[in-house]
Amino acid sequence: MSYNFFAYLSRMRYIGRWSLMRNALPENIQEHSHQVAVIAHALGIIRRDVLQVPCNPEEYAVAALYHDCSEILTGDLPTPIKYHSSRIKGAYDEVENLACEKLLATLPAELRGAFAPYLNGETASRCHDLVKAADKLSAYIKCIEERKAGNSDFLSAERQTRAALEDYHLPEVDYFLLYFIPAFELTLDELGTIED
Repeated sequence: MSYNFFAYLSRMRYIGRWSLMRNALPENIQEHSHQVAVIAHALGIIRRDVLQVPCNPEEYAVAALYHDCSEILTGDLPTPIKYHSSRIKGAYDEVENLACEKLLATLPAELRGAFAPYLNGETASRCHDLVKAADKLSAYIKCIEERKAGNSDFLSAERQTRAALEDYHLPEVDYFLLYFIPAFELTLDELGTIED
């Protein structure tokens, strides 16, 4: 018998993000999930090593890797629609949960328990604050990159996303904004090379 779980995951690269916006640099949910996982891992390390709060950064990274996998079946619903009302948000949450259940069913029974916590279980809930923040940081980086590419369509989203990040009042996010975000404004020449 063949199982479809990983074949479904590989299709994440076909699901575009930011569908209502003109994109100078198209992005898919596979690329996005990787970036969110890297950032969530970093936020977890900041929480553990800088703020001295015990946590498992690897758990944040794995939760982030799977945070948008339901969109393989649902597509990426634009934010203005998704958050238009609590009724729409609630209905979409139901659809996302159903999609996660459908994906889990494409695994052998003996593996489902290992993946379930990341798709819709306790790990996803426990890691929610930093994964959500990493998701928002990824969106902010996307806005910066679009602005740098000459696309003014993302200027409003950039301002709104920055304000939302500051409103989180998470010290991990504040640390990332202070020490890592400025480098995204630099060119490759300004970043330098390994030999510099």
